[in-house]
Amino acid sequence: MSLALRRAPRMRVAEFIETIRDRPDEERWELLDGEAVMMAPSSERHNQIAMNLGRQLAALADRLGCRALSGMGVRNDFIDDFAPIPDMIVRCGPLLPDGYARDPLVVAEVLSPSTMHKDRGRKAEFYQSLQTLRAYLIIYQDEARVEVWSRGNGPDWALRVLGRDDAIPLPDLGGEIPVAALYNGIPL
Repeated sequence: MSLALRRAPRMRVAEFIETIRDRPDEERWELLDGEAVMMAPSSERHNQIAMNLGRQLAALADRLGCRALSGMGVRNDFIDDFAPIPDMIVRCGPLLPDGYARDPLVVAEVLSPSTMHKDRGRKAEFYQSLQTLRAYLIIYQDEARVEVWSRGNGPDWALRVLGRDDAIPLPDLGGEIPVAALYNGIPL
């Protein structure tokens, strides 16, 4: 006779939001494949790269009346068991009533050893399902390397891997970001 383990049903976004509503502000939670996951604090190196990116994105976004934001969750109304929190997004339009963007133009993740598999796998698939998204940036911590997933107006995504001497093209924001600028103050 064999035994089957029963898995709890996948949590949906509405249930997830209700579950974390009363959690302390210093706790950061994301919903990944129906499971609530508390995020560990980032390293200083990770945070510095994210801040450098945020400054660069803000300079481009501000010119268009858009905003570069950290700490925002991302939702897709067609995928109800996934609500990740990337390191940085760019979005336009009115301020959101909650902490979840459904319309980012750019999403960026700074890779950590513990999140690399998800950032390059399931999260990448999720982000690329967003109709408004034009660029998904994966930024390495231990080397000057950025993976840029981008698409024009069609459904197909293209990948470019950039190094220290390259610039990240962001035509939807009307500019580019030097890869080297992301690593200011970071020994490599």
